[in-house]
Amino acid sequence: MGLGTRIFIVNDSDILKRMPFKRYHRLFRRDPEERFEEYAGKRIRYVLVVLELKSRKPVEILRIQYSYLSFDPEGRLREDEREKAARLSMDMIEPIQSEQEPNHVIDARYKFAKKRFDSKYRWEPSPELEAAIFSAIFG
Repeated sequence: MGLGTRIFIVNDSDILKRMPFKRYHRLFRRDPEERFEEYAGKRIRYVLVVLELKSRKPVEILRIQYSYLSFDPEGRLREDEREKAARLSMDMIEPIQSEQEPNHVIDARYKFAKKRFDSKYRWEPSPELEAAIFSAIFG
């Protein structure tokens, strides 16, 4: 058993296009040679799927993430958007409170940060798109 990753770009017509993991990795590492000119200046939907593999074949989906990629005018990932998402994700961490100090005020900032993060950086697939993803993975 092993782990695998599948990445799909979803166009406006809900058609999936597989993105090789190596390109995805180079894109996130900010490799100066890696760019997606067809998405320059756009914000696109993508799906990241983590799989359990047996003999290099997918047997189970362990996690699916539906998110966005924002590209700069040259077709590289927008660093400012990545930084905003990272900052907001840090705000989602629940504060640690001491049990010795009773606190009558509930700190819900992390819950509101999660709602902001989900509304800005996550999306939900239609049942048809979800079925297409399963079909693309398992055949």
